[in-house]
Amino acid sequence: MIHEIATLTIEPGHEAAFEAAASQAVPLFQKTPGALSFRLDRTIETPNEYTLTVGWATLEDHIVGFRESTEFQQWRELVGPHFAAPPQVKHIQHAYLGF
Repeated sequence: MIHEIATLTIEPGHEAAFEAAASQAVPLFQKTPGALSFRLDRTIETPNEYTLTVGWATLEDHIVGFRESTEFQQWRELVGPHFAAPPQVKHIQHAYLGF
């Protein structure tokens, strides 16, 4: 399993609308093959910054399966109007698990 980690900077004042749009988008991820989890966290020190973490079975499930799907287009239509900057996306794998 890999995790997509996206840092999302939202237009100031759009936080509540963005969170509502992200909540509406959860079913888009749930029906995408290979999507395993969806989590949205808000940065305390920078309230218009969020971290989106999506668990994928494989990198290809995200890069090809999701990004080339109609669900991705619907996701961007829902949340894109709230972005202050393009998302910064990276993919990670667990290297070590502590306690």
